[in-house]
Amino acid sequence: MSLKQSLFAAVAFFLGLYIALQLVAEPAVAEPGRQETVVASAADSTAPGEFVADKPVAQFSSSAPSSAAKSTSQGAIKTVAYNAPVTKEAPVKKGTPVAKGAPATKAGAGGITREWNQWGGTSVRNNTPEGKNICTDFESGDFDAKSGEWKKDTAKNVKWVAKLGSQSYGNPVVVGGKVFVGTNNGGGWLKRYPAAVDLGCLLAFNEADGKFLWQHSSEKLPTGRVHDWPLQGICCAPYVEGERLWFVTSRGEVLCLDTEGFHDGENDGLFTSEKLKDKDEADVIWRLDMMGELGVSQHNMCSCSITATGDILWVCTSNGVDESHNNLPAPQAPSFLAVDKNTGKVLWTDASPGLNILHGQWSSPAYAVLGGVPQVMFAGGDAYLYSFLGEATKDGKAKLLWKFDANPKESEYILGGRGTRNEIIGTPVVYNNLVYLGVGQDPEHGEGIGHLWCIDPTKRGDVSTELAFNLKDPKTPIPHKRLQAVVAKDGEIARPNPNSAMVWHYSEFDQNNDKKIDFTETMHRTCGTVAIKNDLLFIADFSGLFHCLDAKTGKPYWTHDLFAACWASALIVEDKVFIGDEEGKITIFRLSPKKEILAEINLGNSVYTTPVVANNVLYIANKTHLFAIQAEDEK
Repeated sequence: MSLKQSLFAAVAFFLGLYIALQLVAEPAVAEPGRQETVVASAADSTAPGEFVADKPVAQFSSSAPSSAAKSTSQGAIKTVAYNAPVTKEAPVKKGTPVAKGAPATKAGAGGITREWNQWGGTSVRNNTPEGKNICTDFESGDFDAKSGEWKKDTAKNVKWVAKLGSQSYGNPVVVGGKVFVGTNNGGGWLKRYPAAVDLGCLLAFNEADGKFLWQHSSEKLPTGRVHDWPLQGICCAPYVEGERLWFVTSRGEVLCLDTEGFHDGENDGLFTSEKLKDKDEADVIWRLDMMGELGVSQHNMCSCSITATGDILWVCTSNGVDESHNNLPAPQAPSFLAVDKNTGKVLWTDASPGLNILHGQWSSPAYAVLGGVPQVMFAGGDAYLYSFLGEATKDGKAKLLWKFDANPKESEYILGGRGTRNEIIGTPVVYNNLVYLGVGQDPEHGEGIGHLWCIDPTKRGDVSTELAFNLKDPKTPIPHKRLQAVVAKDGEIARPNPNSAMVWHYSEFDQNNDKKIDFTETMHRTCGTVAIKNDLLFIADFSGLFHCLDAKTGKPYWTHDLFAACWASALIVEDKVFIGDEEGKITIFRLSPKKEILAEINLGNSVYTTPVVANNVLYIANKTHLFAIQAEDEK
């Protein structure tokens, strides 16, 4: 090496060392007046699979009243602004969720989303993929009345159609040239299981042409509908990394599968006792039976869409009530799990909802690094949102960071949906370091008042908007009660929580200033999950209202009546917002604080799932078919 080259190398080395030292030298700074206990962790370095927030927590004015508004007769708290200082976060690396061995959501040239490997695309669960010229002008086409075959020449801008079951609730996932979707056995893809045999089915199709590849079949539990409701099928979306797929079956199992099935000619993994090893069958790697091994008693179905951090899977067990809807067979059984994704070994469990589970537990977890701390968030069957340290722990126990009651304390749970206390069915979403969550009930319970919350995840302990007390001892909070946290006739009261993490709350608003709350001015129960882009938040409620709000303040911009019940969540891609409803309509809006409908398209059958986009193809599943939609000039 010449003298000039040596000098150049030395300068480059010391310059790089100086830059590295500057990047790690800046400490976290907290605003005056804020006291917070932070769980120590190794969150300063991003482990594979971790989502690291890339923007600071939004600052809100402190001009709001210091206490929450009084509850209405329905138990709804009026929208209020955040009234506490916010801790400034330590600088963290920018990043997107990256799974060990493979990115969670792959982006290709031009920022196009190439793979959508889980519900919501990443562990923060915000359904906002990147696409270009996504089709908004399509027609599903006709199907032959006798054979059921799709008539391609009657469709418009539909690349292919795949037959599903008679009811489909699982959202599509697109990874590695394959599309995976949950349904029931109405499609009759396997000869050994005719369509009349009720199963939970996870189907794999070829991404290019929709060709059927393989099916995993979950036979019905012998205990019947209390654990395994007829015809519901697989109600979750799988989580996929490389050639491995994980999902929760209708039998309450966590399974790891080989995405190739038996097409690779191998029986992979620890589990090798599959009944058949034909190419149209699934290849199971390992199996965790949550009912048999952990004592879980799921109610009606198990529907968690798994997410993961590095080698850890995060799972909600669906533990719930029995057929009487009053008794909890297994209150001490786990509600939440951390599981080793390679072996199925349980790393830790938590049963916090315990005897306070209202019905079932059908939400799915979210994960992000927030305030420098890895957090995994589970919505419990007691309608609390729980955040735990998102790591394996040395003592094998879950470490609670905070919990938030998503209902007013005076709200009451009454069987059949007649009450005002709700469950949580939607999934928490993380956006700009804040957490968003709506409440609802089993759709069979009908319509009712709902709530949508924005939460600051940097506080600790009980961060609910209110705390419950009894006048006999007005200084000591009373424990939470299952059906009603505060019963006035028993001398109980709700008081504002000085440690509340509420940023804002949305339940009803007088948009036309007539001093009345109309149907279209109400947030009703929801099964859905928010989607947020450009600080615009969208969510559909079960009563058929589609809401657009300011994600920073909770200010409602507009609502739209779909005139049909809505189970699904929104997709935001480019400047377009898609939502499906029970009538089979796909309504497409402009991404704007002003309501603008771009199109209304009917897919001919109820849409209970959420649209997704990968490789510039729009995927929408109705009850019976999966549609791959792309404009002809884009193919």
